[in-house]
This record gives sequence, structure tokens and C-alpha cells, in this order.
Amino acid sequence: MRQLGKKNVIGILIDAVDYEASVNFILRAAHERRPAAVSALAVHGVMTGVLDPAQKFRLNHFDLLVPDGQPVRWVLNWLHQTKLDDRVYGPNLTLRVCVSAAAEGLPIYLYGSTAEVLAALRKSLEERFPAIRIAGSEPSKFRRLTTEEKEEIAERIVGSGAAITFVGMGCPRQEIFAYEFRDALSMPVLAVGAAFPFIAGRLAQAPAWMQDRGLEWLFRLCAEPKRLWRRYLYLNPAYLFLVALQASRLSRFATEGTLPVEEVLAG
Repeated sequence: MRQLGKKNVIGILIDAVDYEASVNFILRAAHERRPAAVSALAVHGVMTGVLDPAQKFRLNHFDLLVPDGQPVRWVLNWLHQTKLDDRVYGPNLTLRVCVSAAAEGLPIYLYGSTAEVLAALRKSLEERFPAIRIAGSEPSKFRRLTTEEKEEIAERIVGSGAAITFVGMGCPRQEIFAYEFRDALSMPVLAVGAAFPFIAGRLAQAPAWMQDRGLEWLFRLCAEPKRLWRRYLYLNPAYLFLVALQASRLSRFATEGTLPVEEVLAG
């Protein structure tokens, strides 16, 4: 188990951890009914914090930010000598947490995506893990929530008896949700993005060889070019450039960010 603490990756504090340490942290928080915001960040997620000071503040106040993308893991190993053997991929982390939650009787809640994806996700999880207890599920509203709606959602999740909430809304909305709901839910809130449609079988995953070589972005770009071309063709080169600046010590990347003026109430 590797748990080496938070490391600065172009201003975003990524936890140098492996799957075992990540799952242990989440399960411990669930048993203790302790609030914890968790996210699996690839390059896009890191860059949302780099480009938005308020988002940087949110991310750097998460309890656990794991290296979802291989390029994030490579930078941890290069700049901080963490010697991580593998990334902590959001879909795989989701499945590993579900294995342990089923074994330990911890109910889960699924928030985000669409009703159709949630139905398929629920079926997939129950087929994989017959002992899993899904306390409830709720699709995203795909808009800003009112204060009353936020309170109602928190009441439904807490009232369901869930011990862990998974959020699949896409970056950065899911991280905003986890940050805003953490204290209201008093349980680990995991922002896991594409894990929902992947596990539900509604979105194809890149072959293992592409994932291992950090080419998952290329697979997804070919699958959804109209939606993703700006993300990858602009943000990937920007990430590499900023990492080079950090490595050469030509620039120091502050981690403070800016306290959000008001809640976005992402839903």
C-alpha cells in the first residue's frame, strides 16, 4: 500500500496513492460516518483547477484526489519520485469500493447521469455484486440547483441510509457537487465521472494497451470528436507545457486558489 501524501502538480494537490490506500481511506470514512470529498482526476480535471482559481480552491480542499490519468501518475513519479506502479482509475476504483462495500454491508447511493444510465448501472452492479445494497439513485438535473433542492437532495441521500455516495456528472460539475455536499452528507462522496456509463455498458472503454500508454484520450476523442476536441487538443498541450515549466523550476505553481464567492449548487 502506497500513501505518500499530497503532491503539487502544476498547482493542484494530487494524492500519491494506490488503489489499496484509496479504498481503505474511503471505507474507513464510510464506517466512521465522516465527511470526505474524493475525486479521480485526469489531465482535464487538473486543468479545470489550473484555469479557475475557485475550482483550484475546491480541489485543493478535497480529502482525496487520486491520479486517474496515466499522465498525472507519470508527473507524480517524475517530479516527486513517488514510484507509483499504476494510476487509480475512476471506474476501477468504483468497482473496488463496491466490492468492499458489498462485503462490509455498506449501502451506496448513485447520483448523476440520466435515468436510463442509472438503471443500467444498477443492474450491472447488482449482477456483479449480488450482496451490494443500493440505497437509492437519482439522475442529474443538468442545471444549477436552488438552495431548497440542494437541501432536499441531501435529505434524500442521508435518509436512504447510504454510507457512500457515487457522483457521475462529468468534470468539473461532479467535483463542485462533492465539495458542496460533503459536509451535508457526512459520508464519502466520490466523483467518478465516466465510471457510470462505462460500468453500465453505455460507453465503450479504450483497450487496455491504450490505457496503459496514456492514450485513452485519443480513443475517447475518436468516439466523441464534436464534444471532446477542444478539451484534448487545447488542454493536453497546455498541461505538458506547464509541467515542463514546473520541472525546470521556471515557474512556481501556488496551491491556494480563491475561495468561491458563492456556491454553484451543481446538480
